[in-house]
Order: sequence, then C-alpha cells, then structure tokens
Amino acid sequence: MALPRLKCAANLSLLWPELPLLERFDAAAASGFTGVEVLFPYHIAVKDILAALARTNLEMVLINAPPLNEAEEERGFAGVPGKTARFQQDMRLVFEYAISSSVSMVHVMAGVAGGSEAKATFVENLKWAAQVAPRDLTLMIEPLNRVAMPGYFLNNYNLAQDVLVAVNAPNVALQFDSYHAQMIHGDAVAVFDQFAHLVRHVQVGDTPDRGPPGTGKVHFKALFDRMRTSGYQGWISGEYHPIGRTEDTLDWMKDL
Repeated sequence: MALPRLKCAANLSLLWPELPLLERFDAAAASGFTGVEVLFPYHIAVKDILAALARTNLEMVLINAPPLNEAEEERGFAGVPGKTARFQQDMRLVFEYAISSSVSMVHVMAGVAGGSEAKATFVENLKWAAQVAPRDLTLMIEPLNRVAMPGYFLNNYNLAQDVLVAVNAPNVALQFDSYHAQMIHGDAVAVFDQFAHLVRHVQVGDTPDRGPPGTGKVHFKALFDRMRTSGYQGWISGEYHPIGRTEDTLDWMKDL
C-alpha cells in the first residue's frame, strides 16, 4: 500500500530572492507548493498578505517571533534572563499578527543565553505563551547550530526535548530542520528518528551552507521515507539558499 505524499511549503524569505516578497507567493503556487512561510513578515501589511494568499490559494504556515529588530540585532528573548517583560510585550503583538494573517504556527526564538537560568527562563516564558496564545496556534521551538547562530541558547535536540517535557503544553512542539540537525548531531535522519514523536513542523536545507537538498550530506530520500513511515502529517518546508533559479532546485519535492 502506497504511503501518502507529504505536504510541501516554501520559505519565501529565502526562495526566489530576486523577486519582491509578495510576488514570491505567486512563484510558489506556480511551482506546486500549497503552503508558505515567511520568517519575519511584520513589515508587510496583513491585508497584502491575505490578498496574496487569496489569489494563490496558499496556506500561511509559519512565522518567527519576535519581530526582527535590526537596531538591536537580537534574535529572540524567550530564554534571556531579565527580558521577560519584553518577551511578553512582543509576543502579544505577534499573536495579533498571527490571528489577522491566518498563520498556524509561530517559531518562538530563544535568543543568545546559556546556563540553568536561561533554561528556566525559556521554560517559564513558553508556559506563559502557551496559555496566552490564540486557539489553534502552535508554538514551535527549533535548535539552531552554533556555526549559524553563535551563542544561541537552544543549540541541540536533547535540550529541546528537556524543555518540551518541562513546558508540558499541547500547543508547544518541536520544529525539525535538516540543516541544523545535521550540523549539530551529524546525522539528520537519526535525529528525526529519535525525536519524531515531538516534531510538528519540518524545514529542509543541506549542509554546510544551507544549500538546496541534494547538494550536501543530508540523505533526503531516507529522511522523507522515515517521515512517511513515522506517520508525520505536517508540512515540509524548503528553507534553503537556492543555487541559480529556485525552480531548478525543486527536484526534492518529487520524493515527497
């Protein structure tokens, strides 16, 4: 019996970099994607996002939180001691944006921190966010590798599991990224096998430079096979830097 095909989304913050962001929705739909994610869409009016979704019949899958502040150059506060008030202020704005733009998942970024105090801060902030979050919105946490994000608190999957167990909320889950998993632990397929029961969203990119699937060390055919046999029913989003035309890097979708 054939296993069901997996759902495909496009990360519009990285794919089709030559196009204005709102035109990337049309390019994604034309290439066969049914979902999209935008890492930091907050500079775009919600009405424009909704219009792009309506004309392309795409689903808005994921955004990152908090809104990117270029002046501060910080990527999140959820695990940073002493910034709980800032975290809560930003998350309330994120929840408003998510509701208005029909986003189903928000990646909550931990920020640069370390140690037991950072872990306790991250857990408590996620517990608060889980209680305040709008209904049907899932909060995601994602380990990021130290090469791409030096000093980032959530930097391995074992730590992510510990945090999720401590938070113990049905609307907080694990975001698996093949690029980060391979960079951190050396075998993205093995990482997925170990933590599949926690995974509710998947992003794909290859190592060592987040290139298109098939340009590095991740065994994507095996990874996709594992996802199907595990019963994973979420999205698989292409989050990588295209080499040449984005349309020429989409062969990985055939394996879904």
